[in-house]
Amino acid sequence: MVEARHGPLAGVRIVELDAPGAIPFACMLLADMGCDVVRIPRPGGDERIAQPLYRGRTVIELDLSRVAEREQALALIAQADGVVEGFRPGVAEELGLDPARCLALNPRLAYGRASGWGREGPLAGTTGNDINHLALSGALHAIGPAATPVPPLNLLGEYAAGALYLALGMVAAILSAQATGRGQVVEAAQTDGLASLMTLYYALHEGGRWTDARATNMIDGGAPFYRCYACADGRHVAVGAIEPQAFHALCEGLGIDPRRYNPYHRSRWAALTTVLSEAFATRTRDEWAAIFAAGTACVTPVMSLTEAPLHPHNRARGTFVESGGAAQPAPAPRFSATPAKAGDEGLFETVEQVLGRWG
Repeated sequence: MVEARHGPLAGVRIVELDAPGAIPFACMLLADMGCDVVRIPRPGGDERIAQPLYRGRTVIELDLSRVAEREQALALIAQADGVVEGFRPGVAEELGLDPARCLALNPRLAYGRASGWGREGPLAGTTGNDINHLALSGALHAIGPAATPVPPLNLLGEYAAGALYLALGMVAAILSAQATGRGQVVEAAQTDGLASLMTLYYALHEGGRWTDARATNMIDGGAPFYRCYACADGRHVAVGAIEPQAFHALCEGLGIDPRRYNPYHRSRWAALTTVLSEAFATRTRDEWAAIFAAGTACVTPVMSLTEAPLHPHNRARGTFVESGGAAQPAPAPRFSATPAKAGDEGLFETVEQVLGRWG
């Protein structure tokens, strides 16, 4: 039996046409916030690789290449508030699950599409992965040490520019449909989302306040007061002492006279980085964490994936929850009146069962 939905979007119905990439994460967010998400898995998909991404949904197994089962999917879409797909360009049209047909069945539908390059432009329809989309946005060029760019996992492209923008777009389109009675297509292309995420840095660059070279700016690892340092045990601390009072507390904790250095003169950055590097190398990460525990210097230990769920702050806030004996991130953001919930993964239903409870 399907449990009652929790969260601010309880009652919103979403059909998830499963695809790799942004779709599972976007639908996890929607399900965490209470949406009744019904997932139609793709043939050969293996959600066991990352089970938390599939939490909070029910599953209906349909072979969309078969006409009769495709019609069942359309019956669900006709009763849904939204549908999301991440097929290669043209596949939804070949299957007869394209926006035109779905919106003809359900004029109030929010039809969400996630892709890397989008559906227009010279690269539309070509292959590419997260790193390629980052490369064309300017974001990849800006991240990493001076010698070479470093991809920031798939956090910026697939998850932020793709999944988060898709989830936000779906909520906006559903709200619009509730107000106007008209559905629409929501296209979340990673290249578009990445450019949007870079708005601040393009503005700073145009204003002459951001140099177009890695590790030369205040918050890209160039400034000595905003970067990571290795400690005596090979682990690291993160330093974010941007404000003068924080820099003063940093120097005090390290036993350095802050009057000897002006951290806001770029010409002094190289020498100050050497001084701070040598100081941090004299103690272990956890020794420095204890020294800077008050937080005034904005120095924190860099936690591993194993350590982060055990940190006292994360434990106090319930930032991670346990499922099946394993830690997974809890739903975010938080709502005071309609709290979100990390649902179970993989409850199988039939089309008839879903349509029965959808009315």
